[in-house]
Amino acid sequence: MTNAIASGDAIPTGLAALDTILGGGYAANRAHLIEGRPGSGKTTLALQFLTAGGALGEAGLYITLSESREELLYVAQTHGMDLTGIVIHELVPPELSLNAEMAQSVVYASDLELSETVQLVMAAVRAANPRRVVFDSLSEIRLLAQNPLRYRRQVLALKHFFVQQGCTVIFLDDITEASDDVNLHSLVHGVIRLEQTAISYGAERRRLRVFKMRARKFIGGYHDYKILMGGVQIYPRLIASNERRPVSIGGQVGTGVTALDEMVGGGLDRGTSTLIIGPSGAGKSTLALQFVHAMLGAGEKALFISFDETERNFRRRNEGLGLDLAPATAEGRFQFRSIDPAELTPGELTEMIRLHVEDGFTGIVLDSLTGYQHAMPEEKFLLLQMHDLVTFLNERNVMTILVLAQAGMVGQMQSPFDMTYLADAVLLMRYFEIQGQIHRALSVLKRRTGSHEIALREFTIGPGGVAVGAALTELSGVLTGVPVPIGDRTPAKPGIT
Repeated sequence: MTNAIASGDAIPTGLAALDTILGGGYAANRAHLIEGRPGSGKTTLALQFLTAGGALGEAGLYITLSESREELLYVAQTHGMDLTGIVIHELVPPELSLNAEMAQSVVYASDLELSETVQLVMAAVRAANPRRVVFDSLSEIRLLAQNPLRYRRQVLALKHFFVQQGCTVIFLDDITEASDDVNLHSLVHGVIRLEQTAISYGAERRRLRVFKMRARKFIGGYHDYKILMGGVQIYPRLIASNERRPVSIGGQVGTGVTALDEMVGGGLDRGTSTLIIGPSGAGKSTLALQFVHAMLGAGEKALFISFDETERNFRRRNEGLGLDLAPATAEGRFQFRSIDPAELTPGELTEMIRLHVEDGFTGIVLDSLTGYQHAMPEEKFLLLQMHDLVTFLNERNVMTILVLAQAGMVGQMQSPFDMTYLADAVLLMRYFEIQGQIHRALSVLKRRTGSHEIALREFTIGPGGVAVGAALTELSGVLTGVPVPIGDRTPAKPGIT
């Protein structure tokens, strides 16, 4: 018996993300429980565990009391999994098996006493001599046991047997009752629960939670996951405190628009987050893109994530502004991702951003947080996740721009939630009426990392991008939407510079 087996060291689960969550992987020569409702992905996750062992030359055994061998092979084939070297031992009626070679090893479990079923399982393990075992499922053992005490004793006997054989075992169990059955949690080394929830609109949401993993520092809480072609894909919860890095200041990002750079004190700082807030159509996305365009011109990489706009409309708008993103896109330095909040999970979004940052992207735009809120309707959790995401990006010295649309067009505005306390800089946009025409105003309300201009300026959008005018010193009440002249002067239309 190796030291790894004796000590319960971590072994790969078949998913790098799950290894990260579990602090390295499953514990060697220990019993683990994966529980969840039917359809939550337990079988797929278990098969990935066995195929990972097969890739390392470890023999695997799948004992099934609920699914046929053909069904398991079909699942594996669908996901492109190679089950070579993995033994599937099924306990189903022989008349349901079309494989003549399996006739002597097929047993109908419900016709046997519980002890006989357990003995057959032990015999299959001795014959296969596996290092990794999946037992699917404990629900059948529970039915045969007929009472909790007998059920617990038989599972405990199986656990001790697997340990004596040097096996790392995964017990699968269905949760079908309204109340949680934690009867087995104290018997196993680790417990993972898979959950799926149907929301009012859009795809169902799946979450994974580790209840326990003895002698291991694991990442608690809920982690989003999806069942995709190829298997289960998990998106670990982002923890900002794990991203503490040495201070690395990369300077500022300017726009090339002199007046705009003056307003923000020379440019936006790397390693900070900027919130652009205002009513719909005020130019928030275009303003964000102006900073991105400047980064791309300097040879950097940027990701623009939009919840509100399709890629076709995004490109048509930019062409009208004269902002050519095609060269940077062709070089892989700019990516536009149109996101459907009805299909995307919050964990999937953070994982997408993390991978781009690992690939050297130094600018991230989220447009808009109002659309992102639809992916996570509960405000308090949205703010917590945005805190972790922004902190992560700041630690990686990324310039982050967050766009937030407010309700209303002129006058008093309403924000769906308050993000100003998280942002290092806040740019406010407003409509105002003057001489029978609608204009746009821009102001900088906050900048933690330095000074900024306190004046309001007119903001226009046209060919070539954005333009910023002189300070609106002759008007009062611009933010109300209906300004009045200061003194007796009749304000002229503000000029653009």
